[in-house]
Amino acid sequence: MDERVREHAETLVDWSARIEAGDDVVMSVAEDAHDLGVAVAEALGERGANVTTLYGSDELSRAYLKGNERADWGFDSDPAVDRALFEAADAYLRLGGGRNTTATADVDRETRRAYAKARTGVREARMDTDWVSTVHPTRSLAQQAGMAYEEYRDFVYDAVCRDWEALADEMSQMKEVLDAGDEIRIVTERDDAPDTDVTMSIAGRTAVNSAASVAYDSHNLPSGEVFTAPYDATGEAFFDVPMTIDATRVRNVRLVFEEGEVVDFAAETGEEALASVLDTDPGARRLGELGIGMNRGIDRFTDSILFDEKMGDTIHLAVGRAYDACLPDGETENDSAVHVDMISDVSERSRLTVDGDVVQRNGRFWWEDGFES
Repeated sequence: MDERVREHAETLVDWSARIEAGDDVVMSVAEDAHDLGVAVAEALGERGANVTTLYGSDELSRAYLKGNERADWGFDSDPAVDRALFEAADAYLRLGGGRNTTATADVDRETRRAYAKARTGVREARMDTDWVSTVHPTRSLAQQAGMAYEEYRDFVYDAVCRDWEALADEMSQMKEVLDAGDEIRIVTERDDAPDTDVTMSIAGRTAVNSAASVAYDSHNLPSGEVFTAPYDATGEAFFDVPMTIDATRVRNVRLVFEEGEVVDFAAETGEEALASVLDTDPGARRLGELGIGMNRGIDRFTDSILFDEKMGDTIHLAVGRAYDACLPDGETENDSAVHVDMISDVSERSRLTVDGDVVQRNGRFWWEDGFES
C-alpha cells in the first residue's frame, strides 16, 4: 500500500474528524476506495473507536432509483432505520471514489429530486454528526479530471497531505474580516464572457475557517476555504468553471438576483440540470454559501467540487441550504434539500470588497506579495 494512503487516513481520523476512544463511527466506502477504507479502519481500531461500515455505491443507488422509478412506488419520507443510524453516531466518514462518476446520469431528475426530499431527515441527522467527506484517488476521477492516474494520485495527495494548522492560521485573517463585515461585493470584468457584479449582506453571520477539521466547523478533506452564509443578494454573477450537476456537465452559468432570489438564469450547457436544481424547493433559489478558495496546493480544475471550490484564485456561490455554523443560534436562514456550488475564476480583472475595502484583487489577498489595493 502506498504510504500516502496511510497518511491520508491518519489525517482524516486525527486532524479532520478528531476521533477518540469509544466514538461510534459510521464509515461509507465507495467501490474503488477499498485501500483507503482499510487504512481508515485500521486507524479507527488503533484509536479504540467503534465502526459500522456502509458500502457507498453510486451503481447500487442507480439500481434502486431505477427500480423504484419503474414500479412508481415513490419514497417513504424520513426512513427511520437510516435516520436512527446517524442519530446514534458520533462521526460519519464518507470515503468517495466510485467506478463511474456519471453512474446515475440516466435516472430521471424528478426521481432524484423526490429521493432527496424524502431523505431530508436522514441528511439532517448525518450533518449533526462530526462528519467528514474525502475521496480516494481512482481511475474514474482521474479520467474526469483529464489526467493520467499516476498524475492525479500525486495531485490528490498534494492537496490532502499538507500542513493544515499553518493554512488555518493564514485563513483566519479572512475569517476575521468577514465576521466584522456587513456587505460583500464581487466584481469581475471579462472581454469574452458576461461580467459579474453582485452584492450580498453578511451582517450577523459567522464565517467558517474551513481548515479540513470539525474543530473548525469544516467537513471536507481536502479543504482550504473561508465561507459564510450571505443573504439579500442583488446583481448578476457568472460562473466560468465547468461542473457536474446531477451527473450532467454544466458550463458557463449566469444567475440574476433580486432581493436575494434567483429571478433569471442561463447556462451554455446543462441548463436543464440547473433548472431542476433551482426548482427543487423555494430555498433552492436563494444563496446558502459564499466561499473563497485559499488552498494553493490545488493548482488546476478537475471537475470535482471537493477540489475545485478550494482552489486559490476562485470564489464560489452555492444555491440552497445554508450551513448552521454560519448562522446565529436557532436561526435557519435558508432551508433547502439541495446545496449546489458554482465556481468563478477570479485570477484576473476581479476584485472582492468588504464594506468597500478591497481584500482580494486578481486572486491575491491583501497579505500576499503582489496584492494591489
